[in-house]
Amino acid sequence: MAYQQDFTHVTGSEPHRLRTRQILKAHPEVKKLITKNPMTMVWILACVSLQILMTYLVKDQAWYIILAAAWCIGAFPSHTLFICIHEASHNLVFKKPSWNVYAGIIANFPSLVPTAISFKNYHLKHHAFQGVHELDADLPDKWEAKMINNYAIGKAIWLLLFPIFQVIRTLRCLELAVIDRWVLMNIFAQIAFDVVIWYFWGWSALGYMGASFMFSVGLHPLGARWIQEHYLVLDKDQETYSYYGGLNLINMNVGYHNEHHDMPSVPWNNLPKLKAAAPEFYDDLKYHTSFVKLFFTFLFSQEVGLYSRIVRKERGRVGLDDTSIPDIQMAEQKI
Repeated sequence: MAYQQDFTHVTGSEPHRLRTRQILKAHPEVKKLITKNPMTMVWILACVSLQILMTYLVKDQAWYIILAAAWCIGAFPSHTLFICIHEASHNLVFKKPSWNVYAGIIANFPSLVPTAISFKNYHLKHHAFQGVHELDADLPDKWEAKMINNYAIGKAIWLLLFPIFQVIRTLRCLELAVIDRWVLMNIFAQIAFDVVIWYFWGWSALGYMGASFMFSVGLHPLGARWIQEHYLVLDKDQETYSYYGGLNLINMNVGYHNEHHDMPSVPWNNLPKLKAAAPEFYDDLKYHTSFVKLFFTFLFSQEVGLYSRIVRKERGRVGLDDTSIPDIQMAEQKI
């Protein structure tokens, strides 16, 4: 079966700003959903504590037990912590921006690699310039899509090594590279955490945490989240998809991705309320209900691959006055 050999190229701005404006005009009351949720810090502390406990419990086990524990258990709190880093990157945990930095750094600990603050810098541009290849690090590289091709083994390897590919993508986004005091704080704090875990519990403990992180964003049903968000699986013209399955209950409504892109200053606990408040804007959009189904669809369908993404050249905000949308202004915030 023939498969797509290039990205889908479109003209015009990304779709979310226009829908945001329409939602605010039709339902101005949704502005009340723009707030902070300090309870996210409870999730952070709980998940970090769980991973430290699991690290202690498996530190003397055989490597295959450690890997099994990481895949079956550790991937879930690690994925939730990634969501917490995402919330902190949007300053949705605390009112003070610096406190959100600290929250993100703490949530980063079990991932072993200091990425929380760099993620913030790149992710906010993903919102502002969705689909612009040199500014949106969420898009695969062209060489990446060509190399992986549309075969199951290639896509399985891609999922397994997804964090590595994600880091490599940032090299093309030269305009966004930032090394500041927050990035340095993230690096030094992460190194200190890693050294403490290694000193007391050894390399196997670090191996468990590292494997948990790799599975949580890669070769695991949870890794289907990256396919769910912007890959053209259900509709060749719909650029963003939500997921309304059961894992939202334990993963902080991460599936409400159209809602999040429309109003990124709404914290995770209010995203279902946004959908309920403006059903005419969401009920007709296609959505996913199963990460497991999507995981296997991506692996084995040759109609879906890394080229199944929309790209654009326009950086501007076509036909839209952003000053009329207070929620969107956060995408340009600096700490």
